[in-house]
Amino acid sequence: MDLQQSIVQKVREAIEKRSPVAIIGGNTKAFYGYPSEAEELDISGHRGVLEYDPGELVISCRSGSLLSDISVILAEQGQYLPFEPPAFGEQATIGGTVACGFSGPRRPWSGSLRDYLLGVKLINGKGEVVSYGGQVMKNVAGYDISRLMAGSMGTLGVLLEVSFKVLPVPAHEMTLGFDCDQAEAIRKINSWSGLPLPLSGAFWNQGQLQVRLSGAGSELSRAAKRMRAEEINENCVAWSELREHRMDFFTNAARLWRLSLPAATGPIDLGGNCLVDWGGAQRWYDTQLPALGVRRLAAAAGGHATLFRGGSNEERFHPLTPAVKRMHLRVKQAFDPLALFNPGRMSRDW
Repeated sequence: MDLQQSIVQKVREAIEKRSPVAIIGGNTKAFYGYPSEAEELDISGHRGVLEYDPGELVISCRSGSLLSDISVILAEQGQYLPFEPPAFGEQATIGGTVACGFSGPRRPWSGSLRDYLLGVKLINGKGEVVSYGGQVMKNVAGYDISRLMAGSMGTLGVLLEVSFKVLPVPAHEMTLGFDCDQAEAIRKINSWSGLPLPLSGAFWNQGQLQVRLSGAGSELSRAAKRMRAEEINENCVAWSELREHRMDFFTNAARLWRLSLPAATGPIDLGGNCLVDWGGAQRWYDTQLPALGVRRLAAAAGGHATLFRGGSNEERFHPLTPAVKRMHLRVKQAFDPLALFNPGRMSRDW
């Protein structure tokens, strides 16, 4: 259903009244970031695939389209979104997927959501409908503004349409299991990542390293033999459980931290349980260590920490340096000069 005219009208009314709006889609990721105290602008009814050419590996759709519907349409043609986005609920929309910028277990080997985002149409803070990017990978000379929307959490504009590059589903997949501690798991994955192996996922939890291979069947068999797998599973459901945070580690976590670190960083003791994803580049922690301590240890290792879920009045995101904060504010001012879109969602300052 095309609701563009209605959405544009509501945004322009909000601009005229200088009334902030909280952009709502499926609301499956409302736990992330800070709550926005503003009048809701629901775009979930703005749905539908606008163009899909399997031969060109491109799909364009309205932002309120359900992520699950898009996945089904792609699967019918043997294709998928290679960044493997988590939904965190049946009502997840493609617009919300872009706004949060989350990528799944394939991220280190296949790329992030931002890498596959080709173009967007949005309403900016002046009430203008503008388009950035297009439907090919190399469509700009200079700044690719469309990719600023990935992870912007609706603070730069109201997404109306998005276009993605898609890829064929791998012919075969195989999951290899290894019993080892966290340090050994990180060492193994970083060693294998430097070899010509068809890696597409690697996580460690409770003494078990799981490694996913994707590609031709003969290629996977040779890789499994080379890696000396202790266990082989050709139909492993752990990857969807990991992506959607349905594992016991996530469902039992009262205060979930996400640390982004150099992949080869050794284990960091935060005094709680840990799950290692992305071959070591993403670490999940269930810990009661104060936020200052978590962020100090993450920064010392060359990374940063986000309070992903839980907690009370703590800072959700790692503090920005003064220079980066100034840059964020300049971008925000350019897109949303009245600061009306999702105020307080990403930062308590704007």
